[in-house]
Amino acid sequence: MSRATVTLPQDLLTELVALVGAKSKTEAVITAVKDEIRLRKLSRIKTMAGKMEFTGTAEELRHGDNRLG
Repeated sequence: MSRATVTLPQDLLTELVALVGAKSKTEAVITAVKDEIRLRKLSRIKTMAGKMEFTGTAEELRHGDNRLG
C-alpha cells in the first residue's frame, strides 16, 4: 500500500466519515474511492447495454461450461 498526502476541507471529511459510518478518516476515504471506482465501472457497463449479442441459450450459459467436466 502506498501513502499519499491529500488536503481536504475538514467539513467535507467530517461529513464523509459520518456518511459512510467509518471508524477513521482513512477508512472513509478508502470507502469513498472504492465506491467511486465501482460506480464508474457500472456506468461503463451500462453504456454497453444492447451492444453485445449472445448466441447461446440461457440454459447453455448456465450449464454449458465444459471446463467443469
